[in-house]
Parts: sequence; C-alpha cells; structure tokens
Amino acid sequence: MPSSSFRPSPARVLARSLPEARWRPGLAAQPFHSEIFAPATEASGAGLALALARDALTSSAESGAVEDTRQILWVQDRQAIKRGGRPCLAGLPREWRHRVIHVAAATPEDALFALEEGVRCRDLACVIGEIAGNPKALSFTASRRLSLAAERHGVRLWLVRLDAEPDLSSARMRWRARAAPSPPPRWNAAAPGNATWHGELFRARAHAPGEWTLSDDHTHLAIARDTDGDFAAPDSVRLARATVGRSLAAVARA
Repeated sequence: MPSSSFRPSPARVLARSLPEARWRPGLAAQPFHSEIFAPATEASGAGLALALARDALTSSAESGAVEDTRQILWVQDRQAIKRGGRPCLAGLPREWRHRVIHVAAATPEDALFALEEGVRCRDLACVIGEIAGNPKALSFTASRRLSLAAERHGVRLWLVRLDAEPDLSSARMRWRARAAPSPPPRWNAAAPGNATWHGELFRARAHAPGEWTLSDDHTHLAIARDTDGDFAAPDSVRLARATVGRSLAAVARA
C-alpha cells in the first residue's frame, strides 16, 4: 500500500499528542476506552462517567472542533439496572435529553455486543456502559476488542463496573469512584451542594496515577479540593460551557 494512502487511527494521532502528565479536567485529548469501578449502592459510577463524558465532549468543542450534537448510547445489563436503576432522562442535561439512546441488555454478553456495535458507529458522540460484577464474558479479550474498536472508529467509551474487582483489562484509563461530601454552597448555606465524587485514577496510559475530589456544578467538571483536602476557590477552574439541567442518575452525595 502506498504510504500516501495510509491514514493513522484516531488513537495513534491522540497518542502522539499526549505527553506523560498529571491528569486534570478540561483536557481536550481523552482516551477512547475508560473504566470506572464503583459501588452499585450509590450513583457515583454513572455520575462520574457522565461528568467525564460531558467534559471530554465540551472540551473538544472549545478547542476549536465543531460542537458535537450526535446521539449518545447508554447500555446497561440486567443486573446493573436491578442494582442501580435506569438513567432518568428528565434529569439529564437539557442538551442531552433528546440524544440518549438507552439499551437494556438481558445479559453481559448482550451488553458487550451493544457496546462494541456502539463504538463502531461514527454517528454516535460517545458510549456509556454499565455492567455489574465480574462476568466471564468481560474477559481481557473482550476488553481488547472494545479498545481496538473505539480507537479505530474514534468513538469514546466509558464503562462503569458496578460492584466489580479490577481485573485484566485493556482500558486506557481506569478509575475508582465513590460519593464524597459536597462543597458548601456559594450563596445559600441551606441549599444542597453540587454532586461530588472521590476519583482515584489508578491506571492510565498517558497520565500518572492520582486522586481528586471532583465536583460538577451543572456547568463544568472541576477539582473541588486540592491535594491538602481544602476546598478549592469557586470558579477556580473553568472547563466547559454552561448547560441547563442536572443528571438525577448522576447525582451522588454522602
């Protein structure tokens, strides 16, 4: 094949532009396959997945790309629905409500099939998945298939692993998530705080491991506390354009 006809995959282009650095919200270059391990008794897994997806999409748009208005695929297996419930469309960000395609899969095998078909579809902005436990179907080989398909077709996947133990996986970024206390409201001390999570990035191809307290105030994903555990100043990190609405499926408070 002539060299002039060779087109590198989106993943290869991304890898060339990603130096080893500490992760932070708002990065335009995000991996194509990420996993989030979280307990099913709270919505921290789905919440962080949603926040990371919004952060990636809006950050890419702000970096000069055309605003992404494609559909979003959300896949859950039966056990994930039983343990954590379905996403509440009315509580999603307003610009997402008419774009989410929800798939309720009977088995982990069906969920993996839907996820792989989703990341192969360039008409989707991204894919969010939820699978409970450590099913045999979600082997390293299955994970590798997801990574390769996502990277080849340029569609990002955030897979939430509910009540699961970290096993062998080819996911490029792997998180542990749990609910965290919300920061004090800026204007009304009696009002509920913003959705907040403790996120531990324990594996990443292009970033060093780290831990953060992350907060979503309906408009952007931000670091709510610094490394000493103190609350960051409001609006200290501006990461995405304003949105209207709140994800009820994603809200998790201690």
